[in-house]
Amino acid sequence: MAKLYFYYSSMNAGKSTALLQSSYNYRERGMNTLVLAPELDDRFGAGKVCSRIGLESEATIFSQEDDLHDLVTTAIKDEPLHCVLIDEAQFLTKDQVFQLGEVTDQLNIPVLAYGLRTDFQGEPFEGSKYLLSWSDNLKEIKAICHCGTKATMVIRLDEHGKTVTEGSQVEIGGNDRYVSMCRKHFKENFFK
Repeated sequence: MAKLYFYYSSMNAGKSTALLQSSYNYRERGMNTLVLAPELDDRFGAGKVCSRIGLESEATIFSQEDDLHDLVTTAIKDEPLHCVLIDEAQFLTKDQVFQLGEVTDQLNIPVLAYGLRTDFQGEPFEGSKYLLSWSDNLKEIKAICHCGTKATMVIRLDEHGKTVTEGSQVEIGGNDRYVSMCRKHFKENFFK
């Protein structure tokens, strides 16, 4: 029986690298995968999943309005699918997480979703909240804070390197805008 997996962490833990490795493992064995990426994350170009260590793959982009069960159903008309992998899964909607559960339950295709657990204010993303609630398996991918302990939080920086405490939940950026930290250092930076 297929399962819905959620691999979560703070930034710079290797989520995209793990996704690309999983896809490679399936394909190396002659199996087909569908890699999905949200259209709003275009840091590396639309329709790409890229890791910080240089690995990349083409991806099918989706918007928050797309029905992911329908997208997968259309894809399997052309060829069988053995796994669906989602990058930046925190950007999924509640409905899309439900739809991914339907992919596993109705179509018997495993779904591996990779994303952040919380935003720069320590609040859960919608997609992450429902993945944490509805996934069959939860797997934490560990990141490291500058102090050497596990990083579970992330802060957003402005153009001067100062911590941002207000603003839109979604603002696409990389190491220039976000830093992963342990809870202690997150609190020291966010609540000063």
